[in-house]
Amino acid sequence: MKVLLIDDDTALSGLITEYLAGEGIQTTAVYTGVDGERAALAGGFDAVILDVMLPGIDGNEVLRRIRRTSNVPVIMLTAKGGDIDRVIGLEMGADDYIAKPYFPRELVARIRAVLRRHNGIEPKRDYLTMDALEMSVGRRDILWRSKPFDLTTSEFDLLEVLMRAGDLVSTKEELSLKVLGRPRQVYDRSIDVHISNLRKKLSAVSSGQMEVETIRAVGWRLRVRP
Repeated sequence: MKVLLIDDDTALSGLITEYLAGEGIQTTAVYTGVDGERAALAGGFDAVILDVMLPGIDGNEVLRRIRRTSNVPVIMLTAKGGDIDRVIGLEMGADDYIAKPYFPRELVARIRAVLRRHNGIEPKRDYLTMDALEMSVGRRDILWRSKPFDLTTSEFDLLEVLMRAGDLVSTKEELSLKVLGRPRQVYDRSIDVHISNLRKKLSAVSSGQMEVETIRAVGWRLRVRP
């Protein structure tokens, strides 16, 4: 497993690199947004750990540039209590976030959870369809009227859960467990942000035909407009 760590705290980066090595994770550390963007887009990494506060271009801008051409899983590092940073990062395509200060074991757990989702481990049924929407879970392909379009890892996993649910409503708690791999906390808006991003992409690619319907005070379900 190879991970790119983008963080200007050289001392912390060294400690994290050493800890991850003990967990079987090979880490390459860079310390600026420019170097991070270059390394991420060069490929060869299974996941990117990206700090928001960086010299030069900040983490959100680095994420925006990565997402132009790459769906590599990205875990954002945010300042303690930085809820706005978290929401912005998720809206721009981050797969998960972790607040500083954090325990290295939590970071390892988040990396492995994101990679399990990204690699499609333990798929139930490989091929899903709903109207003109087609999904190959094993290949991580998603098509509308036979034309592929891009989703982040979390958006893909979210859509998979909604497609499998069919007419049944999926709750925030259920989606948090299945998509993010963790129980939902009271003020955690991660799923809401991922739903918003997925809704926009589905609407754009299907000209409004595919809809993520909100069931007030319960959750969401996927439906096709007539």
